[in-house]
Amino acid sequence: MQQLLNRQPNLKYLKFAIEKAAESIIECYNKGGKVLVCGNGGSSSDADHIVGELMKSFEIKRPLGAMVQRNLKERFGDPGKLLAENLQQGLPAISLSAHTSLITAVSNDLGCDFIFAQQVTGYGNADDVLLALSTSGNARNVINALIAAKAKTMITIGMTGETGGKMKEFCDILINVPEKRTAFVQELHLPIYHTICLMIEHELFGNEHGINSK
Repeated sequence: MQQLLNRQPNLKYLKFAIEKAAESIIECYNKGGKVLVCGNGGSSSDADHIVGELMKSFEIKRPLGAMVQRNLKERFGDPGKLLAENLQQGLPAISLSAHTSLITAVSNDLGCDFIFAQQVTGYGNADDVLLALSTSGNARNVINALIAAKAKTMITIGMTGETGGKMKEFCDILINVPEKRTAFVQELHLPIYHTICLMIEHELFGNEHGINSK
């Protein structure tokens, strides 16, 4: 966090929101939950990027849990040993922009405003987290996803531009960066979600009591 604020002092007012977002996702993972991420256009790419940082090691080694490693080695011989030595512990995360066949089916049958909300209803459980990105804060399909997540008692985190847009009323945690132009908003979103992912990884894998010790 301090590294982020040293590089981006204009984000100091978001310190609490960023920390709260990281803490909420850590709590979600400690409860065995998952993170769903959505956005359109460049924010769709950001959603994929975030999932990539969570589902494999970012900066810290993430060996598989001891029990899984033992099962692989004892039950599957050399192939199991190879898997045990090379696979990494992933943190369950799904980009709601990634499943092209599903998105186009929902868009065709229900309408494009429902492409993310439909997935939230299928994937989401209580205490899971929805991380929703919209530079304007007004993307209808993102707002619908947030509403569906609230209905399922998920934790909702929004990353937006300065105003927060219409989606702010559906976010438990709002990270509204001090820019309005799409490109400039996205330029600030990236270091923030990198910081969140680093905070999560250091908490869960940076000591012997983390997830990877189980």
